[in-house]
Amino acid sequence: MPGDEPVIYIVDDDDSVRESLECLLAQAGWRVVDFGSALEFLSFARPVLPGCMILDLNLPDLSGLELQRLLAREPNALPVIFITGRGDIPTTVQAMKAGAVEFLTKPFRPDALLSAVQGAVERSRAALDRHADLQALRERHDRLSRREREVMALVVRGQLNKQVGGELGISEITVKSHRGRVMRKMQARSLVDLVNMASRLSVTPVAAKS
Repeated sequence: MPGDEPVIYIVDDDDSVRESLECLLAQAGWRVVDFGSALEFLSFARPVLPGCMILDLNLPDLSGLELQRLLAREPNALPVIFITGRGDIPTTVQAMKAGAVEFLTKPFRPDALLSAVQGAVERSRAALDRHADLQALRERHDRLSRREREVMALVVRGQLNKQVGGELGISEITVKSHRGRVMRKMQARSLVDLVNMASRLSVTPVAAKS
């Protein structure tokens, strides 16, 4: 699919429901792809784009909850909006605990669905942005030399240059040089910035080689 326009996926085995939902969403300006079953959706090569899923709770193959659990394992899981003709409180609680954005019982108001879709897409876009930022951060960290990674791990733990040098068996001047390169390569504006990066990367001190 061209561009980065969000995609709204509909998974419902009722043809008339899919058609009415697609018409409503298309009129609101959303791009829509619909499926009659969970397995049909799972066989689709989905592009990495912001979006959400409008998912029927009762499907002929996998249930909506089962599909939701499968989607939750993905790194860029789609936010899910459940729709059902016979919702009950335990099922609603289960779906919401598993991360569903909304749980709508048919018949629902069109504006309620459109509002849920807007919120879900914003959540999806934010999650993709966070994932892209983290991936870029990992790539910068991967470009550090082993010694630079050792220095970074000890610096963000709060050790002074002299302490880092003593632990790694190098001079304080050498530590300062490595530390400067770490800051430049990681694009860290301050030590606090570097500490936050290390936290996101789950950086821990590594044993230095003699």
